[in-house]
Amino acid sequence: MSLLLLGAMLACCWAQEVPSSLHAQEVIARVEPSLARAMRTRGLHYGAPIFLRIFKASKELEVWVQARKQFRLFRMYTICAASGELGPKEQEGDLQSPEGFYAVTPEQMNPDSQYHLAFDLGYPNAYDQAYGRTGSALMVHGNCVSAGCYAMTDTDIEEIYTLADAAFRNGQPAFAVHIFPFRMSQQRLRHARHARWLPFWLNLKEGYDHFSSAVSAMSPLCSGTHV
Repeated sequence: MSLLLLGAMLACCWAQEVPSSLHAQEVIARVEPSLARAMRTRGLHYGAPIFLRIFKASKELEVWVQARKQFRLFRMYTICAASGELGPKEQEGDLQSPEGFYAVTPEQMNPDSQYHLAFDLGYPNAYDQAYGRTGSALMVHGNCVSAGCYAMTDTDIEEIYTLADAAFRNGQPAFAVHIFPFRMSQQRLRHARHARWLPFWLNLKEGYDHFSSAVSAMSPLCSGTHV
């Protein structure tokens, strides 16, 4: 089994209490009604399990929601700010935003973030640690400013955070966040054939292809060893 997913898969084994705050409660109470209506029009259930994908080059964050036996794309958000270049984060202070497969558990939610709302990606994961990568507090958050995190507008993080909170409260023990440098087409990888990180990106592509070809009823976080 790949170290890239080992830590993420272990997070499937237990559920934890979801942290909250008056600020987060006020945001969720305001956002939930319109979000739930939008989901119903798409045949989706508010509180269903979620799965996130991030594409660094195009600054896109996708939220997928489980519907019966498949995850379906619900919304795509524009990442307001992300620092660094293409490639994984290697060390504390390099201002790189991470790439790889991460797991978010309830305890990683931050309802009192100074960046409006936030959740910790769980960097470094087992794979990062095996390669000696260092760093901490790598988040998806609001306030549109980044020093290694993926920053959203406050409006967008409110929706993403609310969806995550609802999924946790309905029993999802953890959700996956797959972070790619770009959409992993053969053409795009050919353009990157001389890049330092090509072997790492080819590893990530296995997980990208697995999800693209068959999104099963089992959470992508816990569905096997596709990398």
